[in-house]
Amino acid sequence: QVQLVESGGGLVQAGGSLRLSCAASGRTSSRYGMGWFRQAPGKEREFVATISWNGGITSYADFVKGRFIISRDNAKNTVYLQMNSLKPEDTAVYYCACASTASIVVQPMSYQVWGQGTQVTVSS
Repeated sequence: QVQLVESGGGLVQAGGSLRLSCAASGRTSSRYGMGWFRQAPGKEREFVATISWNGGITSYADFVKGRFIISRDNAKNTVYLQMNSLKPEDTAVYYCACASTASIVVQPMSYQVWGQGTQVTVSS
C-alpha cells in the first residue's frame, strides 16, 4: 500500500507562489498516475491537476491553467505542484492522490490512495 504525505502549504499573499510536495512511501507510486485536488470550506473536493506515471501527460483544471504546474520525480517518489500567481480563491486544503491506473485521471473515484492534505491560504 502506498502512503502519501503532502507538504509545502502555508500562507502567501495574492500573486505569490508556493510549491507543494507529495512524498510517497510503501509500495512504489511510480507506476501510477498521480493527481492534486483541493477542497475549500463548504465546497466539494475538486480536481486541480494530474500527471501520468512517467510525467509525459498532464492535465489541468481550467481555473489553474497557465498558473500551476504538476511534475514528478520518480527517483524520489515525489510529485510536485508549483503554484504561481496565486489568488484568494485558491485558498483550500490541497490533497495529492495516487490513481489506480498509469495514465492521467480526473475523477476522484479513480484514485485509490489519498494524503492527509496541506492547507494553502492566499491573502488579498
